[in-house]
Amino acid sequence: MKMKLVFVSLLSVFLFANCAVGPTHGLVFSSTKFAGTFNPENNVKATKEAKGCQLTILHLISVGDAGAGLIANKNGISKIATIDHSSLSILTGLFRNYCTIVTGE
Repeated sequence: MKMKLVFVSLLSVFLFANCAVGPTHGLVFSSTKFAGTFNPENNVKATKEAKGCQLTILHLISVGDAGAGLIANKNGISKIATIDHSSLSILTGLFRNYCTIVTGE
């Protein structure tokens, strides 16, 4: 009986701990875009845009890279103007997609 309680408790923590979600989220479905950071000097034009995502399935498998520096480097952005984010979540832990959107020149 104790093992069942421990298992259910751990499963609940994994299913209801929302790591890759935006500022608001839903238990069944959520799709949000939200602001991140920007160049405070405001001297970089947003002529290029690149996106990198991280995918999680069942809290068991996680793949991808949503790091702003790597995204900019891979897509030839040498000066970053803004870094924004988006997230998609279906049934909280079943499927999650967290993306970083980098703009610059």
